[in-house]
Amino acid sequence: MKYLKILGALLLLASCASHYHMTGIERTRMLIDKRYDAQPVAEAQAFIAPYQHEVDSIMSPVVGTIAKYMAAHKPESELSNLMSDILVWGGAKYNEQPDFAIYNVGGIRAGFAAGKVTFGNVVDVAPFENKICFLTLTGAKVLELFSQLASRGGEGVSRGVELRIADGRLLSARLHGKDIDPQASYRIATLDYLAQGNDGLVAFKDGTNLVSPQTEENNVRFIIMDYFRAEAAEGRIVDANIEGRIVSETSTDGIPLGN
Repeated sequence: MKYLKILGALLLLASCASHYHMTGIERTRMLIDKRYDAQPVAEAQAFIAPYQHEVDSIMSPVVGTIAKYMAAHKPESELSNLMSDILVWGGAKYNEQPDFAIYNVGGIRAGFAAGKVTFGNVVDVAPFENKICFLTLTGAKVLELFSQLASRGGEGVSRGVELRIADGRLLSARLHGKDIDPQASYRIATLDYLAQGNDGLVAFKDGTNLVSPQTEENNVRFIIMDYFRAEAAEGRIVDANIEGRIVSETSTDGIPLGN
């Protein structure tokens, strides 16, 4: 650490004394694919070798099994359904009973292949430092939230949510077989990133009774792993299906809700 501080100070002094000025920035793209595996670079392999075993020992343990290949897409997908359901399941650890959950499709960065799921596979799917959180919205704000979700073409929603959307508009919304009561309160599980109003879901900013633990163990990737382990302990293979949680209509009839 001492030497890094010294090096930093020297670089700072050098930059202050420099007579060079930036005149422009250029960039290019390099596709990294299997062609580079055809001719391995010995120096690069030697550099990586000391770290390979440690990385493999962390990433290779199996946390569970999944029934089929799953990827995330809009308006609804098996994987976005699964991720949202896991957030609801995760509420028990925090003495929470969410009415529903939302998980943004953009936060799901890979798919699961059928078969064994490893620690590394979960990290690929959920690489960000997003934490689980819980908040309360009025029914009026829930309708506003669902309207914003419709404008994005859909996101991950948990079981019990039934939305019909068309042309970026919300046509209808039901929750657990009932219409949304504008005067009622609804408890929601989501990611802290979304609770801050990101990805256009600004209705979340009006949330109350926020529970947003920020320690590392509350990262959603660990909650996902816990879910897989819990299912494996019961001898179950993780599965999810498209259930009509979000149905995109081709017609343009209907009146947007929440406006």
